[in-house]
Amino acid sequence: MTNYNKTDANVDENILIGRNPIREALKSGRDIEKILVQKGEISGSAREIIAKAREQKIIVQEVEKIRLDNVAPNHQGLVAFVSAYEYHDIDDILELAKTRGEEPFIIMLDGITDPHNLGAIIRSAECAGAHGIIIPSRRSAGLTATAVKASSGAVEHIHVAKVTNLVSTIQSLKKEGLWVYAADMEGEDYREVDFSGPVVLVIGAEGEGISKLVLENCDKKVSIPLKGQIQSLNASVAAGILMFEVMKGR
Repeated sequence: MTNYNKTDANVDENILIGRNPIREALKSGRDIEKILVQKGEISGSAREIIAKAREQKIIVQEVEKIRLDNVAPNHQGLVAFVSAYEYHDIDDILELAKTRGEEPFIIMLDGITDPHNLGAIIRSAECAGAHGIIIPSRRSAGLTATAVKASSGAVEHIHVAKVTNLVSTIQSLKKEGLWVYAADMEGEDYREVDFSGPVVLVIGAEGEGISKLVLENCDKKVSIPLKGQIQSLNASVAAGILMFEVMKGR
């Protein structure tokens, strides 16, 4: 028998249990990270809820009943994970930079699914003087309580925006005059790069890296030289190294 654990619901996670709470959360526009639905339960009111969630680009996963049982009792076949903090808009990030009298410095994350990594990156970004973090609505950890806790309070001082399409977001930021740098093993040594001016720094998942279309739309690829046998760094470590290099040039 497959063993399931409560990885989806640590005691400090924000969850909604049952159909009515989730339906009302969708109506109110509350930020929902994902919805788990019991296999075979997509009928009646559940079908309506799932349709509304997908319309709002919310991740919906069909899972076995035992997984929902491990998350919460009396789940009625549906459990939703909601954001611990509200998201900001891209304009909020740009406005924050303007208010501080600084060139925009934004971190864009592509495929960072571990909330601990997300929290660590948020923490380093705030320490390095970044104005905001951009994450995609899919294939990404969100602002769950775990991520917020891992940020050690940094989320209170930096804006996090969630977007449906990273490529179109990059294109829009380029029109605003920002230069987009991608962390990539095939890139130029980061120590030789001029990071002055308005910057977007794109970080991909460990091992997988940045997705092809996102990478193709970046202005420049930068790399961190490695001397050991392991040819990749943890995403939060790589992000920290590059963010503080950007800070040096500001």
